[in-house]
Amino acid sequence: MKFTRISVTPERMNGVPCIRGLRIPVATVVGMVAEGISEKEILRAYPDLQAEDIREALRYAAEAVRERELPLVTAP
Repeated sequence: MKFTRISVTPERMNGVPCIRGLRIPVATVVGMVAEGISEKEILRAYPDLQAEDIREALRYAAEAVRERELPLVTAP
């Protein structure tokens, strides 16, 4: 899968994946979506973002989780 809107630059934000070279981490955008913040509200909070940035951030996060195993607590 190719991500054209996600950038990782070691000298910027300590190499944290960000949106299009901006200082907006993918994790920030994904966290906002997870908290139930609407796309419209996210775009208002970060005027440099575009709707497609949000969608690609979600795809990137899904792929990152798919790539490794995360420790989970097993339900009783």
